[in-house]
Amino acid sequence: MERNLTARGLILALVLLIGLTYFLPTVFRLGSADGQLPAFWQKFLPSKSINLGLDLKGGIYLVMEVDLQAALIANTHVRAEEIRREMAEAGLTGIQVVTGESLEIALNLADLSKMAPLEEMLNKQFPNLRVTARTDQSLALTMTDEERSYLTGMISRQALETIRNRVDMFGVAEPDIRPQGEDRIVIQLPGLSNPKEAVALIGKTAVLEFKLVDNGPVSPEEAIRNGPPPRTAVYYERKIDPVTKAETRVPYLLQKQTLMTGNSLVDARVRRGDLGDIQVTMTFDSRGAREFEDITGRYVNRQLAIVLDEQVYSAPFIRKRIPGGQAMIEGSFTFEEGQVLAVALRAGALPAPVRVLEERTVGPSLGQDSIYQGVRAGLVGLSLVLIFMIVYYSWSGVVADLALIFNFPIILGALAAFGATLTLPGIFGLVLTLAMAVDANVLIFERIREEIRAGKSPNGAVNGGFNRAFWTIFDSNLTTVIAAMVLYQFGTGPIRGFAVTLIIGIISSMFTAIYGSRFVFDFVLKHWRIKRISI
Repeated sequence: MERNLTARGLILALVLLIGLTYFLPTVFRLGSADGQLPAFWQKFLPSKSINLGLDLKGGIYLVMEVDLQAALIANTHVRAEEIRREMAEAGLTGIQVVTGESLEIALNLADLSKMAPLEEMLNKQFPNLRVTARTDQSLALTMTDEERSYLTGMISRQALETIRNRVDMFGVAEPDIRPQGEDRIVIQLPGLSNPKEAVALIGKTAVLEFKLVDNGPVSPEEAIRNGPPPRTAVYYERKIDPVTKAETRVPYLLQKQTLMTGNSLVDARVRRGDLGDIQVTMTFDSRGAREFEDITGRYVNRQLAIVLDEQVYSAPFIRKRIPGGQAMIEGSFTFEEGQVLAVALRAGALPAPVRVLEERTVGPSLGQDSIYQGVRAGLVGLSLVLIFMIVYYSWSGVVADLALIFNFPIILGALAAFGATLTLPGIFGLVLTLAMAVDANVLIFERIREEIRAGKSPNGAVNGGFNRAFWTIFDSNLTTVIAAMVLYQFGTGPIRGFAVTLIIGIISSMFTAIYGSRFVFDFVLKHWRIKRISI
């Protein structure tokens, strides 16, 4: 019995020590001016701490809109390029492929005999396109309703995941990113030190496109004065003089047709060139590598503009076919700008332009006030519970109070170990666990009272009380844990924070009420040999 009691005491002490060890970094960071841990702690002990949510720490709230129509038009241009490639392989020459600012692809035939093989090829290779208009010498195609619905859903999900990847790479702790409707995304970024930089990174669409420089008789300057020819547009390249730092904009007349997008991009890195200039190298996947090799082989001696967010970064001449799926962006930007560009590309090119519809900055003063009010409410509730348990259960109430107090280092340490985010509802969850923590002790004490009335000895009453109350406590807490897990699974942001706090609090309260309280009773009965339990 003595050996068993000692082992149980060591386990209880070890759990409390681990909880305190994980919780102390949070105390250090909240109490220090720079939020840094002592050097010895960073080297030998856990350094994770509890993160404060947007409602406590302050931060930024964004609502962004995805331009689905622009993404569908870009997809239509890519489909048109695929049709050109398939017609060339099938030997269907003399067919003009025309696209514009709509979701329609026009095919104009000079030879009527090619209509039948063209339709056969389209039905076989492009089942997701349907004919909307037909004449003897032309076809008008657009994507089917099913394909449009599929692409819209995919674009929205890709935009959501891309923004989430960028936020993760930016290093924001516990962001809340979720869809709102079909084309909007809500982003909450707690505790940002530089919100403007984050907004610039998240809002950077990084829509990477490869377009041909138009070789027609109209120059970019003439296109600016008189308007660009059909199916062309004027884009600009930003150049900065290395000496004077003066910025100039160089115009390019580009064909609107997008030959390739950045959807196949798998890596982007920033480096310095041989002359010290900043370069961003890009690597494509196997499909993108084949497309890039095919494009560079078809347009040798033409300028291929690399366009990012409707800005030309470079427009090199294609001297030969480029295999291997490697490309490079050279521009007049700093190393820091190149890093932001590489992060935006590497995290994933957004499938469509996005724009900020709403931006709100939450100041930390609101968070401090919320923390103060929450802590005060928790202390008041804790004091009332402690006093009630002592008044109603005498010295046994002191045991329940100790179990209740021991909950806090365990709960807070577990939250810190998981890197959880504490929100205002999370504080409410902590306060709720105060009442639930003593519920178990109340059930146990009432069972002990029944055993005492039945005439059992103190040891027998304690054993019977704990054994009879265990399954009742387990069943009631299990249903609450299941409800909290449902909240965590389907909730977002603060709701999930509340659920996490509640689940950890229930597990901790069961441990302290059943295991901790039982240890105290057994220890007292073993060493004091009391004849009557004060309950």
